[in-house]
Amino acid sequence: MRREDRMELDVREILEAVERGEMSADEALTKIKLKPFDDIGYAKVDLHRKVRQGAAEVVYGAGKSAEQIIGIVESIASAEQGCILITRIDREKSDAVGAAMAEKGIKYEYHEDARIGLCGSMAEPSGIGKVVIATGGTSDIPVAEEAAVTCEALGNEVVRLYDVGVAGIHRLLDRREDIMNASVVIAIAGMEGALASVVGGIADCPVIAVPTSVGYGAAFEGLTALLSMLNSCASGVSVVNIDNGFGAGYMAHMINHMAPKR
Repeated sequence: MRREDRMELDVREILEAVERGEMSADEALTKIKLKPFDDIGYAKVDLHRKVRQGAAEVVYGAGKSAEQIIGIVESIASAEQGCILITRIDREKSDAVGAAMAEKGIKYEYHEDARIGLCGSMAEPSGIGKVVIATGGTSDIPVAEEAAVTCEALGNEVVRLYDVGVAGIHRLLDRREDIMNASVVIAIAGMEGALASVVGGIADCPVIAVPTSVGYGAAFEGLTALLSMLNSCASGVSVVNIDNGFGAGYMAHMINHMAPKR
């Protein structure tokens, strides 16, 4: 078994590997005893996040300097936790992070629409099905891309349905088979946020609604869409915060990778 594959095993899989004779007890003990966090002064980096939750700690880029982001990413990368996401990072900071990663020989790419930087390679698509991401309008795409890139980085197949809002509902109905075949749908809309209820009335899977700050004055920077989605009459619709594409994408990933507990 390759070393990089072993590093991605959770505690249960490590123990099963020992039982099968594919990993020595000493190797397993070393892996499990890795320190739970790395104190680098300005941050305490969670190095056991992947063991607990299946994905490395995600770095929130807004409000952090490029140097702080680099330090945190290098700490996570040293524990070999796979693909590392940096959310809400602008181009200037991303360029600095990319240069630092290049010096370390770490693959880095920047998704400008999503404002996400990725260190390492995306996971191969897996899970129980596809994640469908639908937006009310083109203006919602930045939030949608944050959700989409998050899903893809964590190992999900994503279907994008952009600009299919209720103002021209035939556009959405034309793609109803995609919605009906999804394992989870993320519905992203501003204005009055009606898309989530319509999708919820079509889908037979969980729907994650994301209100966006798109809209005129009475939209109150997404508050109107948020309240509309919270009051949806469609069953099976849950709601994340305004413009929180990352939160929706991560939740969709968890739903798409549900499995019976042993």
